[in-house]
Amino acid sequence: MDHVPTKQDIIDAHERIAKHIPRTPVFHSEALDRAARARLHCKMECLMPDVGSFKVRGVMNALLSLTPEERKRGVLTQSSGNHAQAFALVAKRMGIAATVVMPKNANPTKKRNVLEFGGTIMECEPGDGPREQMVQEVQRATGAVVLHPFNDYSIIAGQATAAKELLEDVPDLNFIVAPVGGGGLLSGTLLAAHYFSPHTKVIAGEPAGADDAYRSLKTGSIQLNLTVNTIADGLITKLGDKTFPIIQEYVDHIIRVDDKEIAAAMRQLWECLRVTVEPSGAVPYAAILKEKSSFYRQNVGMILSGGNVDLDRIPFLGSRQ
Repeated sequence: MDHVPTKQDIIDAHERIAKHIPRTPVFHSEALDRAARARLHCKMECLMPDVGSFKVRGVMNALLSLTPEERKRGVLTQSSGNHAQAFALVAKRMGIAATVVMPKNANPTKKRNVLEFGGTIMECEPGDGPREQMVQEVQRATGAVVLHPFNDYSIIAGQATAAKELLEDVPDLNFIVAPVGGGGLLSGTLLAAHYFSPHTKVIAGEPAGADDAYRSLKTGSIQLNLTVNTIADGLITKLGDKTFPIIQEYVDHIIRVDDKEIAAAMRQLWECLRVTVEPSGAVPYAAILKEKSSFYRQNVGMILSGGNVDLDRIPFLGSRQ
Protein backbone atom coordinates (compact mmCIF):
# COMPACT_ATOMS: atom_id res chain seq x y z
CA MET A 1 0.00 0.00 0.00
CA ASP A 2 1.52 3.32 -1.07
CA HIS A 3 -0.89 5.76 0.56
CA VAL A 4 -2.26 6.71 3.96
CA PRO A 5 -4.96 4.12 4.73
CA THR A 6 -8.49 5.22 3.87
CA LYS A 7 -11.62 4.19 5.70
CA GLN A 8 -12.18 1.49 3.08
CA ASP A 9 -8.60 0.27 3.46
CA ILE A 10 -9.18 -0.31 7.17
CA ILE A 11 -12.50 -2.05 6.51
CA ASP A 12 -10.78 -4.26 3.93
CA ALA A 13 -7.92 -5.01 6.31
CA HIS A 14 -10.37 -6.01 9.03
CA GLU A 15 -12.24 -8.34 6.70
CA ARG A 16 -8.94 -9.82 5.49
CA ILE A 17 -7.51 -10.64 8.92
CA ALA A 18 -10.77 -11.54 10.69
CA LYS A 19 -10.67 -14.96 9.01
CA HIS A 20 -7.37 -15.72 10.71
CA ILE A 21 -7.29 -14.08 14.17
CA PRO A 22 -9.92 -13.74 16.91
CA ARG A 23 -11.61 -10.56 18.01
CA THR A 24 -10.06 -9.62 21.34
CA PRO A 25 -12.49 -8.82 24.17
CA VAL A 26 -13.14 -5.51 25.91
CA PHE A 27 -12.89 -5.86 29.69
CA HIS A 28 -14.32 -3.57 32.35
CA SER A 29 -13.43 -3.30 36.04
CA GLU A 30 -15.22 -1.19 38.62
CA ALA A 31 -12.01 -1.09 40.65
CA LEU A 32 -10.12 0.46 37.74
CA ASP A 33 -12.95 2.93 37.25
CA ARG A 34 -12.69 4.03 40.87
CA ALA A 35 -8.93 4.41 40.66
CA ALA A 36 -9.13 6.49 37.48
CA ARG A 37 -12.39 8.29 38.32
CA ALA A 38 -13.58 7.45 34.81
CA ARG A 39 -15.38 4.67 32.95
CA LEU A 40 -12.63 2.53 31.44
CA HIS A 41 -12.95 0.00 28.62
CA CYS A 42 -9.87 -2.20 28.19
CA LYS A 43 -9.17 -3.55 24.70
CA MET A 44 -7.36 -6.74 25.59
CA GLU A 45 -4.75 -7.07 22.86
CA CYS A 46 -2.57 -8.66 25.55
CA LEU A 47 -4.83 -11.73 25.25
CA MET A 48 -4.21 -12.27 21.54
CA PRO A 49 -3.52 -16.01 21.25
CA ASP A 50 0.02 -17.25 20.58
CA VAL A 51 1.70 -13.85 20.19
CA GLY A 52 0.14 -11.90 23.07
CA SER A 53 -0.06 -8.55 21.29
CA PHE A 54 -1.77 -6.45 18.63
CA LYS A 55 1.22 -6.84 16.30
CA VAL A 56 -0.30 -9.84 14.57
CA ARG A 57 -2.94 -7.57 13.03
CA GLY A 58 -0.53 -5.50 10.97
CA VAL A 59 1.67 -8.43 10.05
CA MET A 60 -1.30 -10.52 8.94
CA ASN A 61 -2.66 -7.71 6.77
CA ALA A 62 0.74 -7.03 5.18
CA LEU A 63 1.66 -10.65 4.46
CA LEU A 64 -1.78 -11.49 3.09
CA SER A 65 -1.33 -8.56 0.70
CA LEU A 66 1.89 -9.97 -0.81
CA THR A 67 1.91 -11.44 -4.31
CA PRO A 68 2.77 -15.14 -4.79
CA GLU A 69 6.15 -14.10 -6.24
CA GLU A 70 6.92 -11.96 -3.19
CA ARG A 71 6.04 -14.81 -0.84
CA LYS A 72 8.52 -17.09 -2.60
CA ARG A 73 11.31 -14.58 -1.95
CA GLY A 74 10.78 -14.75 1.81
CA VAL A 75 10.27 -11.82 4.17
CA LEU A 76 12.58 -9.82 6.38
CA THR A 77 11.95 -7.43 9.27
CA GLN A 78 13.57 -5.82 12.31
CA SER A 79 12.11 -5.88 15.81
CA SER A 80 12.99 -6.03 19.49
CA GLY A 81 10.10 -8.33 20.36
CA ASN A 82 6.37 -8.41 19.76
CA HIS A 83 6.48 -7.64 16.04
CA ALA A 84 9.18 -10.29 15.65
CA GLN A 85 6.99 -12.95 17.27
CA ALA A 86 3.95 -12.08 15.18
CA PHE A 87 6.04 -11.89 12.03
CA ALA A 88 7.54 -15.34 12.54
CA LEU A 89 4.22 -16.98 13.43
CA VAL A 90 2.19 -15.52 10.57
CA ALA A 91 4.93 -16.27 8.06
CA LYS A 92 5.09 -19.87 9.28
CA ARG A 93 1.33 -20.29 8.91
CA MET A 94 1.55 -18.95 5.36
CA GLY A 95 4.55 -21.04 4.42
CA ILE A 96 6.86 -18.04 3.98
CA ALA A 97 10.50 -18.05 5.09
CA ALA A 98 10.97 -15.31 7.71
CA THR A 99 14.14 -13.61 8.95
CA VAL A 100 14.12 -11.18 11.88
CA VAL A 101 16.92 -8.77 12.78
CA MET A 102 16.90 -8.41 16.58
CA PRO A 103 19.22 -6.50 18.94
CA LYS A 104 21.42 -8.64 21.17
CA ASN A 105 19.71 -7.26 24.27
CA ALA A 106 16.16 -8.11 23.14
CA ASN A 107 13.83 -9.81 25.61
CA PRO A 108 14.97 -13.48 25.87
CA THR A 109 11.40 -14.75 26.01
CA LYS A 110 10.53 -12.98 22.76
CA LYS A 111 13.69 -14.29 21.09
CA ARG A 112 12.83 -17.83 22.11
CA ASN A 113 9.32 -17.46 20.74
CA VAL A 114 10.60 -16.23 17.37
CA LEU A 115 12.72 -19.37 17.06
CA GLU A 116 9.89 -21.62 18.21
CA PHE A 117 7.60 -20.06 15.60
CA GLY A 118 10.09 -20.97 12.90
CA GLY A 119 11.79 -17.63 12.31
CA THR A 120 15.50 -17.08 11.72
CA ILE A 121 17.17 -14.47 13.95
CA MET A 122 20.04 -12.26 12.86
CA GLU A 123 21.47 -10.46 15.90
CA CYS A 124 22.85 -6.93 15.83
CA GLU A 125 23.99 -4.27 18.25
CA PRO A 126 21.23 -2.23 19.95
CA GLY A 127 20.04 0.93 18.23
CA ASP A 128 18.19 1.92 15.07
CA GLY A 129 21.37 2.37 13.02
CA PRO A 130 22.78 -1.15 13.50
CA ARG A 131 19.36 -2.71 12.93
CA GLU A 132 18.78 -0.84 9.69
CA GLN A 133 22.28 -1.65 8.45
CA MET A 134 21.80 -5.36 9.18
CA VAL A 135 18.45 -5.37 7.38
CA GLN A 136 20.08 -3.87 4.28
CA GLU A 137 22.87 -6.44 4.35
CA VAL A 138 20.49 -9.39 4.72
CA GLN A 139 18.18 -8.06 2.02
CA ARG A 140 21.05 -7.75 -0.44
CA ALA A 141 22.15 -11.29 0.33
CA THR A 142 18.72 -12.96 0.22
CA GLY A 143 16.44 -10.78 -1.91
CA ALA A 144 13.75 -11.06 0.76
CA VAL A 145 10.83 -8.62 0.89
CA VAL A 146 11.45 -6.09 3.69
CA LEU A 147 8.50 -5.34 5.93
CA HIS A 148 9.01 -2.47 8.36
CA PRO A 149 7.52 -3.14 11.81
CA PHE A 150 5.51 0.10 11.91
CA ASN A 151 6.46 2.54 9.14
CA ASP A 152 4.35 0.77 6.53
CA TYR A 153 0.82 1.67 5.47
CA SER A 154 -0.32 -1.98 5.28
CA ILE A 155 0.89 -2.46 8.85
CA ILE A 156 -0.86 0.73 9.98
CA ALA A 157 -4.14 -0.37 8.36
CA GLY A 158 -3.93 -3.69 10.17
CA GLN A 159 -3.20 -2.07 13.53
CA ALA A 160 -6.18 0.25 13.01
CA THR A 161 -8.50 -2.75 13.30
CA ALA A 162 -7.99 -2.90 17.09
CA ALA A 163 -9.50 0.56 17.57
CA LYS A 164 -12.16 -0.18 14.96
CA GLU A 165 -13.30 -3.17 17.01
CA LEU A 166 -13.16 -1.15 20.24
CA LEU A 167 -15.34 1.58 18.72
CA GLU A 168 -17.82 -1.00 17.47
CA ASP A 169 -18.07 -2.57 20.92
CA VAL A 170 -18.16 0.77 22.78
CA PRO A 171 -19.47 3.34 20.29
CA ASP A 172 -19.73 6.34 22.63
CA LEU A 173 -16.10 6.73 23.71
CA ASN A 174 -14.89 10.20 24.61
CA PHE A 175 -11.22 9.14 24.50
CA ILE A 176 -8.98 6.33 23.36
CA VAL A 177 -5.55 6.07 24.96
CA ALA A 178 -2.87 4.08 23.14
CA PRO A 179 0.88 3.65 23.66
CA VAL A 180 3.37 5.14 21.23
CA GLY A 181 6.75 3.79 20.19
CA GLY A 182 7.31 3.77 16.45
CA GLY A 183 3.74 4.93 15.96
CA GLY A 184 2.13 2.07 14.04
CA LEU A 185 -0.57 1.34 16.60
CA LEU A 186 -1.11 5.01 17.43
CA SER A 187 -1.36 5.97 13.74
CA GLY A 188 -3.88 3.21 13.12
CA THR A 189 -5.86 4.18 16.21
CA LEU A 190 -5.94 7.82 15.11
CA LEU A 191 -7.17 6.92 11.63
CA ALA A 192 -9.82 4.55 12.99
CA ALA A 193 -11.15 7.22 15.35
CA HIS A 194 -11.08 9.84 12.59
CA TYR A 195 -13.06 7.65 10.18
CA PHE A 196 -15.41 5.77 12.50
CA SER A 197 -15.88 8.08 15.50
CA PRO A 198 -14.75 11.66 14.79
CA HIS A 199 -15.85 12.94 18.20
CA THR A 200 -13.47 10.52 19.99
CA LYS A 201 -10.16 12.10 20.98
CA VAL A 202 -7.01 9.99 20.89
CA ILE A 203 -4.27 10.52 23.47
CA ALA A 204 -0.93 8.71 23.54
CA GLY A 205 1.03 7.42 26.49
CA GLU A 206 4.81 7.32 26.28
CA PRO A 207 7.60 6.34 28.71
CA ALA A 208 9.47 9.38 29.98
CA GLY A 209 12.73 7.51 29.50
CA ALA A 210 12.14 7.27 25.74
CA ASP A 211 10.03 10.33 24.98
CA ASP A 212 11.02 11.00 21.38
CA ALA A 213 7.38 11.15 20.19
CA TYR A 214 6.58 13.83 22.77
CA ARG A 215 9.61 15.86 21.69
CA SER A 216 8.88 15.27 18.01
CA LEU A 217 5.38 16.64 18.43
CA LYS A 218 6.72 19.70 20.27
CA THR A 219 9.45 20.49 17.72
CA GLY A 220 7.59 19.52 14.56
CA SER A 221 10.29 17.11 13.38
CA ILE A 222 11.25 13.53 14.21
CA GLN A 223 13.54 13.42 17.25
CA LEU A 224 15.82 10.63 18.41
CA ASN A 225 16.43 9.10 21.82
CA LEU A 226 20.11 9.69 22.47
CA THR A 227 19.72 7.67 25.67
CA VAL A 228 16.99 5.22 26.68
CA ASN A 229 16.00 4.42 30.25
CA THR A 230 12.67 2.61 30.61
CA ILE A 231 11.19 -0.79 31.38
CA ALA A 232 8.79 -0.30 28.45
CA ASP A 233 11.20 -1.89 25.97
CA GLY A 234 8.56 -2.14 23.24
CA LEU A 235 8.31 1.65 22.97
CA ILE A 236 11.90 2.72 22.42
CA THR A 237 11.80 3.02 18.62
CA LYS A 238 11.75 6.38 16.87
CA LEU A 239 8.77 7.50 14.76
CA GLY A 240 8.75 6.93 11.01
CA ASP A 241 8.13 9.28 8.11
CA LYS A 242 4.76 7.57 7.52
CA THR A 243 3.57 7.45 11.14
CA PHE A 244 4.69 10.91 12.26
CA PRO A 245 2.51 12.99 9.89
CA ILE A 246 -0.58 11.03 10.92
CA ILE A 247 0.26 11.59 14.59
CA GLN A 248 0.93 15.28 13.99
CA GLU A 249 -2.44 15.75 12.34
CA TYR A 250 -4.71 13.79 14.63
CA VAL A 251 -3.31 13.13 18.12
CA ASP A 252 -4.70 15.27 20.94
CA HIS A 253 -1.57 15.14 23.08
CA ILE A 254 1.02 12.79 24.60
CA ILE A 255 1.33 11.97 28.30
CA ARG A 256 4.74 10.89 29.60
CA VAL A 257 4.98 8.39 32.47
CA ASP A 258 7.99 7.14 34.42
CA ASP A 259 8.90 3.55 35.23
CA LYS A 260 7.48 3.68 38.74
CA GLU A 261 4.12 4.77 37.33
CA ILE A 262 4.26 2.04 34.68
CA ALA A 263 5.05 -0.65 37.24
CA ALA A 264 2.22 0.54 39.49
CA ALA A 265 -0.17 0.42 36.51
CA MET A 266 0.94 -3.13 35.71
CA ARG A 267 0.23 -4.18 39.27
CA GLN A 268 -3.25 -2.61 39.32
CA LEU A 269 -4.14 -4.23 36.01
CA TRP A 270 -3.08 -7.61 37.39
CA GLU A 271 -5.02 -7.12 40.62
CA CYS A 272 -8.20 -5.88 38.90
CA LEU A 273 -8.26 -7.78 35.60
CA ARG A 274 -6.23 -10.84 36.60
CA VAL A 275 -4.10 -10.53 33.47
CA THR A 276 -0.41 -9.84 32.99
CA VAL A 277 0.18 -6.73 30.89
CA GLU A 278 3.72 -5.95 29.77
CA PRO A 279 5.21 -2.54 30.63
CA SER A 280 4.57 -1.09 27.16
CA GLY A 281 0.97 -2.27 27.30
CA ALA A 282 0.42 -0.73 30.73
CA VAL A 283 1.57 2.73 29.63
CA PRO A 284 -1.96 3.85 28.58
CA TYR A 285 -3.38 3.09 32.03
CA ALA A 286 -0.40 4.78 33.69
CA ALA A 287 -1.08 7.84 31.52
CA ILE A 288 -4.74 7.91 32.52
CA LEU A 289 -3.83 7.74 36.21
CA LYS A 290 -1.27 10.52 35.78
CA GLU A 291 -3.72 12.91 34.13
CA LYS A 292 -6.97 11.97 35.88
CA SER A 293 -8.47 15.42 35.49
CA SER A 294 -8.52 15.06 31.70
CA PHE A 295 -10.58 11.87 31.90
CA TYR A 296 -12.79 12.64 34.90
CA ARG A 297 -16.16 10.87 34.49
CA GLN A 298 -15.48 10.30 30.80
CA ASN A 299 -15.94 7.14 28.75
CA VAL A 300 -12.38 6.04 28.00
CA GLY A 301 -11.04 3.19 25.91
CA MET A 302 -7.48 2.05 26.46
CA ILE A 303 -5.56 -0.40 24.31
CA LEU A 304 -3.60 -2.83 26.48
CA SER A 305 -1.28 -3.64 23.62
CA GLY A 306 0.70 -6.64 24.87
CA GLY A 307 1.12 -9.23 27.58
CA ASN A 308 4.57 -10.65 26.93
CA VAL A 309 6.38 -10.36 30.24
CA ASP A 310 9.60 -12.04 31.33
CA LEU A 311 8.27 -13.65 34.52
CA ASP A 312 11.68 -13.34 36.15
CA ARG A 313 11.64 -9.57 35.68
CA ILE A 314 8.14 -8.45 36.69
CA PRO A 315 8.83 -5.02 38.24
CA PHE A 316 6.04 -4.96 40.82
CA LEU A 317 6.79 -8.30 42.51
CA GLY A 318 8.04 -8.10 46.06
CA SER A 319 6.88 -4.56 46.81
CA ARG A 320 3.76 -2.46 46.54
CA GLN A 321 4.23 0.57 44.31
